Amino acid sequence: MKVITQILKHKYWWLLIVILFPAVTYVATLFTYRIDLTAEKRFSLSAPTKTLLQNLDSTVQIQVFLTGELPADYKKLNIATQDLLNEFRDLSNNKVQVSFEKPGEGLPDSVKAMLYDSLAQVGVVFDATQNISATDEKATNQLVIPAAVVTYKDRKPFVIDLRSSRKVFKNFNVVTDIPQEDKEATLNAAEALLEFKFANAIDKLTRSFVPVVAYAIGNGEPLPVNDLRVNDLGSSLQDDYRLAIFDLKQGYPDADQINALIIVKPTLAFTDEDKLKIDQYVMNGGKVIWCIDKLYAELDSLMRSQGDFVAYDRDLNIDDILFRYGARINDDLLQDLNCSKMPLVVGHNPDGSPIMQRVPWPYYPFLSTKNDNPISKNLDRVLPIFPSSIDTIEAPGIQKTILLASDTNSRCLSSPAMVSLNSVKDEQEMLSLNKSYVPVAVLLEGNFTSLYANRLTQNIKDSVARASGKPFAAKGEKSSAQVVMSDADIVTNAVSGTNGPMPMGQLPFEDYRFANREFFLNCVDYLVSDNGIFQSRNKDFTLRLLDKQKVTEQRTSWQLINIAAPILLILLFGAIYHWRRKQKYAS
Repeated sequence: MKVITQILKHKYWWLLIVILFPAVTYVATLFTYRIDLTAEKRFSLSAPTKTLLQNLDSTVQIQVFLTGELPADYKKLNIATQDLLNEFRDLSNNKVQVSFEKPGEGLPDSVKAMLYDSLAQVGVVFDATQNISATDEKATNQLVIPAAVVTYKDRKPFVIDLRSSRKVFKNFNVVTDIPQEDKEATLNAAEALLEFKFANAIDKLTRSFVPVVAYAIGNGEPLPVNDLRVNDLGSSLQDDYRLAIFDLKQGYPDADQINALIIVKPTLAFTDEDKLKIDQYVMNGGKVIWCIDKLYAELDSLMRSQGDFVAYDRDLNIDDILFRYGARINDDLLQDLNCSKMPLVVGHNPDGSPIMQRVPWPYYPFLSTKNDNPISKNLDRVLPIFPSSIDTIEAPGIQKTILLASDTNSRCLSSPAMVSLNSVKDEQEMLSLNKSYVPVAVLLEGNFTSLYANRLTQNIKDSVARASGKPFAAKGEKSSAQVVMSDADIVTNAVSGTNGPMPMGQLPFEDYRFANREFFLNCVDYLVSDNGIFQSRNKDFTLRLLDKQKVTEQRTSWQLINIAAPILLILLFGAIYHWRRKQKYAS
């Protein structure tokens, strides 16, 4: 303390301040350290992300196209992206190289159009928005590119859509209101997913092992090689995984070679041998995604019958194995008032031409999640087609998580269920839908018990061991996980007569793509990933908005405080300083 006092008494003390201030500032720029005081730790990276960045063996290039003059909502996303990637760069010891550059700047319009078309072909997204000038408040059309491209060595670049895959809607009445998007909340969801999107891209580009995902056939499943209904499923998986076709009639799936087994829309009954093969795969740590249509209910049947048809049980003979694992797909059809709309004939004009109107179609209910899980957290609505309900069953040691459920105005029609166009025209009947959050997709995790425990003779067990190369297991020694969906059409795609196969989650008469693909890929990622990166999807950014009524009422008061308070403080400081100076030199 004495040293500081002596320095301050020296007549050249100010020179020391002039030298120290820029020196300290320069040293501070060499180190990045932040203290995250937010309740949800929005500025803190997860431990798996830090480990990934610190263990990079080569440079990762990230080119962000979201830059330049941007609308206010995208500007906020741009700043959040910059902050995140700066931390990525620091943690990776500069092995993550970041650039913000809008492609095509300075090029002629014709060349720029060709460039943008080629970028769109590889998955870069574009968004036409209106930007309101801060000076003259004029609105101008603007093309924003909310995307980034991550490259590593000579591997195929990974394209990231920076926008949220979840649209948040304001509260509305599902019967009378048209839902309106809450853009602030949607943007908030986009920021929450930034860490996962960039960490996931880096992880998939730098991994030395590509997981194998097998598509099971043998029970009437649509074939990815020639059935356009699973075109999007196949192409989506091939981007990040080695996709294989596995015929259950030909052998036992090996959990050491196949990381996940997908069963999509079977139409033929499973034999005991088929179920035994799946069962032993699970007992040895294999992961399974069941995409099951319990009832035969297709829109084509409704159109052919011109009014109604009966949905009946497919009799797939898998109730027992799912029951043992902890789930039961019920013999019913789920309806909910928060649903897609179907173009139907509601009358005729005087000339006899039909009057078409889009009316609620409760057999296509919107699905979402009400709990925190990394698969469906921060995800937009998922669209099923004639789903059934799922019950979770007591299974020792198995943890069950509801991934997708209906909204608050649901009911279940027991099989045999009559599907009728007239069901959407009776408003009183629609108001009778009074169930809430009926499950349609569940996650089962733990050490499963075999369906065939204490049921097989020693000869059959020996036969299983010879055929599979592994001894029969009555209890899973390795922890496993399964996803059960009570509607296979969540992962299939519609086929347009003019445009061919469409993306998952998009209907020919609906100009909107739901999050079916994202949900399906999240399921696969969750089952096959083992490094914890996927857990960063659970980030939750709380949106703390100002009270608009108070802002309006107290606007003038706060403006006066912001303008007058600094001036008054300066005057007060000046008066005190003048008074002390006068007191000091008065003698």
